[in-house]
Amino acid sequence: MMGELTFFLGLQVKQMKDGIFISQTKYSRDLMKKFDMDQTRYTSLIGSLFYLTTSRPNITFIVGVCSRFQFVPKDSHMIGAKRIIRYLKGCQEVGLWYPKEGGFNLIGYSDSDYAGCRVDKKSTPGTCQILGNRLVSWFRKKQNSIATSTAEAKYIVASSCCAQVLWVRQQLRDYEIEQKEISIMCDNTSAIEITQNPVLH
Repeated sequence: MMGELTFFLGLQVKQMKDGIFISQTKYSRDLMKKFDMDQTRYTSLIGSLFYLTTSRPNITFIVGVCSRFQFVPKDSHMIGAKRIIRYLKGCQEVGLWYPKEGGFNLIGYSDSDYAGCRVDKKSTPGTCQILGNRLVSWFRKKQNSIATSTAEAKYIVASSCCAQVLWVRQQLRDYEIEQKEISIMCDNTSAIEITQNPVLH
């Protein structure tokens, strides 16, 4: 009755013959106007940036880092938030593309740095799950434990990716789409060898 969805809760939706493009261009522009680098609005800025991560998974981690300091922000935290704003200013038209064609082949990707945090030497892993050519799930979060090697850091994130892939596979079963073999991409030979060692399972 209302026609095609074009705008919903700050998300702009462009429906085309070959797919759907989801972005937050207008929300991003409004954000630039509203928070013109005013330090007293730090908490509100972080909340607005969190909402923007709905269609911008590339800023999720750094916004999460900035949110840790929203109750007692220092000048250095405001500088970090300003950098996010500057970055967004240069790429406001970026969004998520969901093509109509592409099948339902599920693939997981995992990666992690090793002891990348200068403060506590914890690793920061990230995973994403692609269904056909569509991004359906992702996360980037500092590990709870300290990895003792690059291989261990990569193995931990690969296991997290595996858990997420199994959850997506179960969701697909509800729609009667069966995934028999699912690939999880990892760029560390040692971590791959650990996953293939039956002693650990």
